[in-house]
Amino acid sequence: MTTETNLVELDERMRGRDFLSLHDFTRDEIFYLLDVAKELKALQKAGKPHRLLEGKTLGMIFTKSSTRTRVSFEVGMYQLGGSALFLSSADIQLGRGEPIKDTARVLSRYVDGIMIRTFAHEDVVELAKYADIPVINGLTDLLHPCQVLADLLTIVEHKGKTDGLKMTYIGDGNNMAHELMYGGAKAGMHVVICTPEGYEPDAEVVRLATEDAKANGGSITLMNDPVEASKDADVLYTDVWASMGQEGEANVRANAFQGFQINGTIMKVAKPDTIVLHCLPAHRGEEITDEVIEGPNSVVFDEAENRLHAQKAIMAVVM
Repeated sequence: MTTETNLVELDERMRGRDFLSLHDFTRDEIFYLLDVAKELKALQKAGKPHRLLEGKTLGMIFTKSSTRTRVSFEVGMYQLGGSALFLSSADIQLGRGEPIKDTARVLSRYVDGIMIRTFAHEDVVELAKYADIPVINGLTDLLHPCQVLADLLTIVEHKGKTDGLKMTYIGDGNNMAHELMYGGAKAGMHVVICTPEGYEPDAEVVRLATEDAKANGGSITLMNDPVEASKDADVLYTDVWASMGQEGEANVRANAFQGFQINGTIMKVAKPDTIVLHCLPAHRGEEITDEVIEGPNSVVFDEAENRLHAQKAIMAVVM
């Protein structure tokens, strides 16, 4: 995308679509969103207005707390000329047992889009089924598409491409591992998911991502040896060992994940110009060392910033 005309033209074809997973989008649509994100980022950096959602309102449902998701969506809507409403489970009737389908139909009459960050992915699917407006998945226990779109934007900025790159993820086979497989597959990457035994990613996600990877010249590989998995990696990625809602498993997981850390040993076997990503928040000294996250290969804070630009692209296109 290079002109506002192109944005409006594709906006008509993608307007109203839900953004639940990168698996739901074609490779061309994903790269279109990345082009929109790059253009909106350039406009923001130049201080030029880009009020594409003038007068529009985003309802933001949070049953999981967040720093980056809330701030980036709220600021993003403001920069696009719209407004955002923060709706915690304590503030709306969902927290008192109202059916999701009722909330979906009511909000559809008040706002122009819904972003939801919650636990069960099925809740987001149901919300999207009954809403007459676009629903954006801000995170579920299964998937995290907004984060991975920002990750792909960061990779393109620092590597100039995605096709043929090796991306090694070290950690739990969680929502990040799942969405990285989906996004990496569509982007033509060789994605290696390295987990302790017993913490592998969902088999159906692996199957679907493998099909997409084959169609786009990439691959999906599961491994259990972090050093072997990291050899010649162009991109290294990690996440916390115990995600929100898994606090009760923290001690068990701390034992199981020993050695599954991005540290000096891992950096030595990856490519010298590898970039290090982390979706944050980071537990320094657990899944990643302070030395690495503060080191010259880390682009973690560029990645965090790109949540803003990637999500603005999503909102501008579907809303």
